[in-house]
Amino acid sequence: MCTLEKRGDLFLLTLTGEDEHRFHPDTIASVLSLLEQAKSQSTKGSVLITTGHGKFFSNGFDLAWAQSAGHGAIERMHQMVKSFKPVLAALLDLPMPTIAALNGHAAASGLMFALSHDYVFMRKDRGVLYMSEVDIGLPVPDYFSALVVAKVGSGIARRELLLSGKKLKGEEAVALGIVDSAAHDSAEGVVEATVSLGESLAAKKWNGEVYASIRKSLYPELCRMVNLTANNLATHNL
Repeated sequence: MCTLEKRGDLFLLTLTGEDEHRFHPDTIASVLSLLEQAKSQSTKGSVLITTGHGKFFSNGFDLAWAQSAGHGAIERMHQMVKSFKPVLAALLDLPMPTIAALNGHAAASGLMFALSHDYVFMRKDRGVLYMSEVDIGLPVPDYFSALVVAKVGSGIARRELLLSGKKLKGEEAVALGIVDSAAHDSAEGVVEATVSLGESLAAKKWNGEVYASIRKSLYPELCRMVNLTANNLATHNL
């Protein structure tokens, strides 16, 4: 489902396989475990890069698994929404810069996973951002909305993302301020660009706990939504 590789100061988290990388409870648990592993092994200068194989970065929650339960489908959806929250919390709390290298489409919770990183790079030749909830008739979890408010500065961009059902390609996503870069012609090109950024950030040898503390201070409402409360927001004397 996913792997974690350490290359010097860089951790490379990869969603493996050629499928849609949908978030099933097992996938969620695996990603969370690897983020905890990266945190436990972090040092000054550590950086996390997340990418995937194939056509999809992630196409969101495993709706087929939920629907296979028949009358239990809603309960399974609630289970995934609840269990996914700690993944976003772990990224916000991770003591290192984080970069998402989108190899392809990122939709719904897959897009939220990407936006939980500090930087997001896309391909320009393929891949879209898509919040499908308005089209398929599912409400957006409150912490997803809080993430969009925290990470997407323009009201127009938030409308395009959440209320239009529009599939945003790279250049448009950059213009709306949703992603940082979409100047890359292949999945390999996206990863190479994020590795270059990661190496430049790693060279600064920042204190990861301080970095995480500053990150969390930027998004107090989002942190509250994902249960990163004031008691576990680190403070440092200057």
